[in-house]
Amino acid sequence: MKMAHEAGAIYLLAYLDSQLVVKQVEGIYEAKKKSMVQYLQQIAELITSFESFKVIQIPREENAKADCLSRLASALEDYRTRHITIQYLPNPRATLAIQAISSPTDENTYH
Repeated sequence: MKMAHEAGAIYLLAYLDSQLVVKQVEGIYEAKKKSMVQYLQQIAELITSFESFKVIQIPREENAKADCLSRLASALEDYRTRHITIQYLPNPRATLAIQAISSPTDENTYH
């Protein structure tokens, strides 16, 4: 979410394979562990930086792309001190696990 925001995304659609985490992010379920409460507080703060944000639960077997992105994010924990090249592909070869919607008129915009 931080990387999407810093890249200029204002509409974000995130896919998660954990129904529990999706419900916690949506505020339907309450987190019990202190570490999860802190994590959700960070997410809530980041959500305010987007004009539109939606989280969707998907089956674990369909979440390989998100797993790759989370490993990348973990590896680049302090990414602000590194240079990351982002290439725009007008016809992407694969759908990303996190989709930054380019305009509010896009077909899949969520509010």
